[in-house]
Amino acid sequence: MSLIPRLLSLVLAAGLSTSALAVEGDWSQVAQALGKSGSEMPGGVYRVGLPRTDLKVVLDGIEIKPALAFGSWLAFQKIGDQAMVMGDLVLTAEEVNPVMNKLVEGGIDITALHNHLLRSSPATLYMHVRGHGDSVKLATTLHAALAESKTPFKGAAYGGAQPAAAQIDLDTAAIDQSLGAKGVINAGVYQFNIPRAEAITDDGMTVPVSTGTAIAINFQPTGGGKAAITGDFVLVAREVNPALKELIGHGIEVTALHSHMLDDQPRLFFMHFWANDDVQKLANGLRAALDKVAIKKS
Repeated sequence: MSLIPRLLSLVLAAGLSTSALAVEGDWSQVAQALGKSGSEMPGGVYRVGLPRTDLKVVLDGIEIKPALAFGSWLAFQKIGDQAMVMGDLVLTAEEVNPVMNKLVEGGIDITALHNHLLRSSPATLYMHVRGHGDSVKLATTLHAALAESKTPFKGAAYGGAQPAAAQIDLDTAAIDQSLGAKGVINAGVYQFNIPRAEAITDDGMTVPVSTGTAIAINFQPTGGGKAAITGDFVLVAREVNPALKELIGHGIEVTALHSHMLDDQPRLFFMHFWANDDVQKLANGLRAALDKVAIKKS
């Protein structure tokens, strides 16, 4: 039996109304246990950003901003009196096994481990996690695991759009027009999250956009009308090679292809990319790849 039916059965057996499932809880205890506060997102998601601001990573001579590629995050959802957590942890090679061991000991599943970038120094790996149970216990386990890394807990997370007055050395209107979407400025990076057309589930539970199911496209200005881009396309099987061919054909390097979840419907593949080139050229290439994907119409 999938997770949602199991939890519904528990709620009904306890004599509770199913309306209790829609009640949003107080996340303060989760923030305290985790050691970092987050923000409530659409869909009842409590998302905590843990950017690796401690890392100084260089790729092809470019120092990469944390908001471009190194934003660890955790997303909690209430389900009755329990919670689900999903996340993506940015780790160095020597941090992977200590963090993984703590997660496994605490009952949190590892659903993927992979690279996003090539040639970066130092190299980084990305560990996707999933767990369900008591929200405070989940947060406590995650804190203990991340304490095995140098992930910063103190200081403000950068997440979210910057004020309207924020500036970036990019023609954002032209990028918006090319991609057919509206981006936001986030800590010196211009970011897009473009949802897929269909609803996505994992183990029978709806997975909101804020838990990592949107196509992510990030631009970091590198001077002279150029930008570094990275992110990932979220694809079903039939879209993988058409999108890949468009990216490669427009000079955009495909750096990884993998899954993030274990029981997702439809089955999804995440294609990561990298380039540093003329901004409009890259925007056009990304648009060509987006045209091969079933995305939600704005």
